[in-house]
Amino acid sequence: MRTVQIAGLTVRLVGGVDREGGGTGPLVVLLHGYGAPGDDLVGLYRVLRVPREVRFAFPEAPLCLPELASYGGRAWWPIDMAALQRAATTGRPRDRSLESPAGLPAAHAQIVQVLDGLEAELSVPTGALLLGGFSQGAMLACDVALRTPRALAGLILLSTTLLSRPEWQPLMAARAGLPVLQTHGRSDSLLPHDRAIELRDLLLEAGLKVKWHDFPGAHEVPSSVLSALNEFCNEHLPAS
Repeated sequence: MRTVQIAGLTVRLVGGVDREGGGTGPLVVLLHGYGAPGDDLVGLYRVLRVPREVRFAFPEAPLCLPELASYGGRAWWPIDMAALQRAATTGRPRDRSLESPAGLPAAHAQIVQVLDGLEAELSVPTGALLLGGFSQGAMLACDVALRTPRALAGLILLSTTLLSRPEWQPLMAARAGLPVLQTHGRSDSLLPHDRAIELRDLLLEAGLKVKWHDFPGAHEVPSSVLSALNEFCNEHLPAS
């Protein structure tokens, strides 16, 4: 593994011919979720059966969470976790579909810079980038995919939700034809399953090619999701 600094963020690079991001193969960029350490998703590359030339990049979110400092917990933008947990406890999960988080534009701008830097430093072929993430990281990945014209091989949305519907929905048609893997636990108490279905249906109506995978679990990445992710990567990453 190689660690680099791009646009002010720590980025971990793995895979490729030297297992440190070397070579000229496709690139998979995955953004971790709220409260996770920066290396939370790095281990995924070891369980995905993809060609050796595929590279992986794992940016670390900029915000350190004091309450999770011992664990290394980080965030792309602040979330009122107490309110989120209260909503889940009462059985009335929070509907975020009309929300535009105050910290999202800054996180978006920083990830755009990271992607620019990665594509330049790693000489990523045009259209050979898969972008995605888990939970809050997937919200950010979706925002970047919808608000920018960057050439993508696909979009990976693991256990995420619909944000900013008035802004996102009109932008979706411009991404018609884009392959999307969307996964969600049917018992997810943090980000409701029905909001994930709403996001899926909007993407489908706009012409994106969504591969939907739900599972009998909560806010997690079980083995069935790993299998779906492996299949998606192999299907949509172009040969180097």
